[in-house]
Amino acid sequence: MKEQFVAYIRALQDTITSRLEVIDGKAKFEEDLWNRPEGGGGRTRVIENGAVFEKGGVNISEVHGKLPESMQQYFGVKDANFFACGLSLVLHPINPMAPTVHANWRYFEMYNQEGEIVDQWFGGGQDLTPYYLFEEDATHFHQTCKNACDKHNETFYPKYKARCDEYFYNAHREEARGLGGLFFDYCKVSEEMSMQDWFNFVTEVGNSFLDAYCPIIEKRMNLPFTNAQQTWQEIRRGRYVEFNLVHDKGTLFGLKTNGRIESILMSLPPKVQWVYDHHPEKDSAEEKLLSVLKNPKNWV
Repeated sequence: MKEQFVAYIRALQDTITSRLEVIDGKAKFEEDLWNRPEGGGGRTRVIENGAVFEKGGVNISEVHGKLPESMQQYFGVKDANFFACGLSLVLHPINPMAPTVHANWRYFEMYNQEGEIVDQWFGGGQDLTPYYLFEEDATHFHQTCKNACDKHNETFYPKYKARCDEYFYNAHREEARGLGGLFFDYCKVSEEMSMQDWFNFVTEVGNSFLDAYCPIIEKRMNLPFTNAQQTWQEIRRGRYVEFNLVHDKGTLFGLKTNGRIESILMSLPPKVQWVYDHHPEKDSAEEKLLSVLKNPKNWV
């Protein structure tokens, strides 16, 4: 299974970066190969200062070795080894009318001292973080997610949409990070699903990403915007940073397994503001976005 999924994420990285370079039309992804001293490594690809994307990364990693003590306590195991691989991406467009997007798809194995697999699972998802609300964009993104889920199980979309709303939530702000999408984790063998079934589902979602995001970015990337709207974008990016540094499990896992810092923090936007006690004007487009972040909607 791990060879199968590694081959998939390597190919998907190529597919996604190629399409995004065409959309940007100016910047190219710079590739950075890295090794992890304890075992494994990755292939980081970052795009910066483009015509469309201010900063973005589409990264894959394959790491293995002894599970750190802190993670052994987290999983409730002793003397375990692990293998983890995945693709993680974040894209921050220049235009505040265009949304930030995040996605990742990952696979994990845990071994005993004899090298036997004692646990394995898939996880992942994709979610949209706009700065201005275009309801048709939210509907398109969620409908694409639902279509991918429905090919495998019609209960998946409502279940994983709800988990996304719950997970990507800045509890200290009492607001969602964005408009959600899908979030699933610990997808293991069950009476209904084999690991191959989970592989088929996760790759279906991964293959849907470009269909979910590209029509939105192509529609919004050339819209006019003001300095005030860009300031709002940078304030909202601050909330994105807060989530990634305070709540995100992937960031925590990377830091606790001696992952590569530059790749782990690739998701952070280049220009951010923290304005003291900022509140948008009443009945403004900015307040409209906040009202949805305070009360997540069903978009499809």
